[in-house]
Amino acid sequence: MAETGTLHDAFIDELRDAYDGEKQLTKALPKLAKAASSPELRDAFESHLEETRGQIERLDQVFEQLDEKPRGKHCDGIAGIIEEGKSIMEEEFDDATMDACLIAAGQRAEHYEIAAYGTLMAWARAMGHDEVADLLEETLNEEKAADEKLTTLAEGGINQQASESAHGDEDEEEEPAMATASAGRGAAKRAPAKRARR
Repeated sequence: MAETGTLHDAFIDELRDAYDGEKQLTKALPKLAKAASSPELRDAFESHLEETRGQIERLDQVFEQLDEKPRGKHCDGIAGIIEEGKSIMEEEFDDATMDACLIAAGQRAEHYEIAAYGTLMAWARAMGHDEVADLLEETLNEEKAADEKLTTLAEGGINQQASESAHGDEDEEEEPAMATASAGRGAAKRAPAKRARR
């Protein structure tokens, strides 16, 4: 009978998945940055690219501490998210709408990574790998900060600009004298509620 795997085996498998996911993202982030119209959004993607390279180095340290060879296992989850992002970039959207969609694509990747690193950190602590857990927590905090930065950009104007481009003409027909004010209010009424902050 084949020997059953342990939590340690699952942990190493998930680390390899994360390692490959980060490497895939180093190729995808420059494309997201290039597609962005907002200088702040471009900077956010470029800044996270540098962080991602640091996260790969951190994973190298994790493998070293565990006496494991640093190698990846194809991460289907990140591959799928990147594929969705590519499809978005092929659409003919106005600049603000494209930026809003790029933020959505970026946050899908961040949320996937937040879940992955949260699990890895918890497993490392449970198995007594405290130094490894600290390294993973550092990466987890960077992923959370990157997600928060994208939320700030979305709520700080990009979503509103995209909404106005979608509904501006409609509001002008309704109240020509107050077109600018009503466009903002009308868009806000139709926009989905802001997601709750963690």
